Amino acid sequence: MAVTIEDVAKHAGVSDATVSRVLSNKPHVREEVRSRVLSSVAELGYQPSRVARSLRAQRSQTIGLIISDIQNPFFTALVRAVEDVANANEHAIFLCNTDENIEKEKVYIDLMQAEHVAGVLITPTREAGGSTRKLLDANIPVVVVDRYVSDVEVDTVVVDNVRGAYSVVQHLIDMGHRRIGAVLGFPRITTGRERLEGYLQALSKNGIHADPDLIQDNTPNQHWGYKLTEKLLSLPEPPSAIFTGNVLLTIGALRAIHDKGLIIPRDVALAAYDETDWASLVVPALTTVEQPTYELGKVAAELLLKRMQDNTRLRQKIVLQTKLHIRQSSGATLSR
Repeated sequence: MAVTIEDVAKHAGVSDATVSRVLSNKPHVREEVRSRVLSSVAELGYQPSRVARSLRAQRSQTIGLIISDIQNPFFTALVRAVEDVANANEHAIFLCNTDENIEKEKVYIDLMQAEHVAGVLITPTREAGGSTRKLLDANIPVVVVDRYVSDVEVDTVVVDNVRGAYSVVQHLIDMGHRRIGAVLGFPRITTGRERLEGYLQALSKNGIHADPDLIQDNTPNQHWGYKLTEKLLSLPEPPSAIFTGNVLLTIGALRAIHDKGLIIPRDVALAAYDETDWASLVVPALTTVEQPTYELGKVAAELLLKRMQDNTRLRQKIVLQTKLHIRQSSGATLSR
């Protein structure tokens, strides 16, 4: 049978209220009494109830995590990092998947409030921060991760998408390509828009006209990766290289290129945003931009814990950097 707070009080010869004060580390308890209570706790093996503590504080020991697509390996790694940080700090994770659907996001925001979560990490479906504002108005600590919200002052942890996209498109240009297709997520999502910006900056710096026919965007998943790549390859003058905006779009692009009977990089070069476990194993090995995904989740979770401890501290924006891996799919002869 589990040891109760009443058992501890009886063993220590004090009231239940005194035991609660000691366990909550509250002042105005004599050191002799505090020592006696803690000795009883240790001797009896008492474990404070996390649920009871949550009810008293009107906050659970749970962190809400709202992401856009759990099937995306990027988010799988991010979730693992958040869970590791949360577990190390005696918190659980309440995971929600929006599928980029604003209505689902609203439902989950309401659920977070109803469950009195201790804080929320969110990858928002829209740049307008209505959902984030609703959480902040409810005095729930929030950190936005991977994307920005434009109209709410909130802690934010992101990756430098512009620089990452620029680096890989510049590499394709250095390999001699001038007609470079882009398969990207919607520009209404800040990651999609920033990767487009990096693509355009690389073209502009090298005096290359940005052909609208070569820029394709939609929901960043495998289906649209296939459809948009198929559209690029069917142009009267198809691109000699394609830049894909995330790992799911890349998988779709690889299938479309294969179904078209084309050989990478002989017929069309390919370079992708997002490193994966299999990027160096496929033939030819895939040129990628690596995001510090685990670090992104870790930093965001740690920042949320700080916000939960002190909701008056100054808001922070943390930007992490990417790394370019040059491999054979872009036409390179050597890996590095």
